[in-house]
Amino acid sequence: MELLEKLLNVQNELKAPKNQRNEFGKYNYRSCEDILEAVKPILAKYKLAMRITDDMVLVGDRIYVKATVTLTDTENKGFIENSAFAREEETKKGMDGSQITGASSSYARKYALNGLFLIDDTKDSDATNTFGKDEKKAEDKPKKATAEQVKEIKELTPDENTLNAMLKYFSVKNLADLTEEQAKVAIARRKEGIKNEQDSTNK
Repeated sequence: MELLEKLLNVQNELKAPKNQRNEFGKYNYRSCEDILEAVKPILAKYKLAMRITDDMVLVGDRIYVKATVTLTDTENKGFIENSAFAREEETKKGMDGSQITGASSSYARKYALNGLFLIDDTKDSDATNTFGKDEKKAEDKPKKATAEQVKEIKELTPDENTLNAMLKYFSVKNLADLTEEQAKVAIARRKEGIKNEQDSTNK
């Protein structure tokens, strides 16, 4: 039996149920360890050896853990590899550096195994769990300019042409569409412009 045929059989026979439960998020999930325990007897059946290695990869200024699963046919000596990446968080509440690396390694290894053994993860917790993600998206969304900022910009920019030029610069239709940071920049620039005009008049 060729290696690819053996892999096909392993993919068809492997069952890795979601035996873990996250009570906080109220969902079931499978871990890397669950997949390994389920696949070991099937690998032995087809005389396949498997090993998983980790490498630290620098991409830009961030560290990624690259997990590589190598499946070797002990009879025919051929092998197949599959890799997956997981980025290390700079900080994670309740974890030290080694724990962050370990968590990233487990995540990368799980998805390297998923890819090799065709484990569909679209229904797994990592794909369907939005717990905490919606809150993060809300936090990441830029805050709109405050009413006080809008009022100040109007007072500093009585000229309609100047105001329209400002809106065009920030690619918005009206002042209410400005973000808080854009409004700060607009106010600072208007104050600077007014000061320059006054200095020119006084000379």
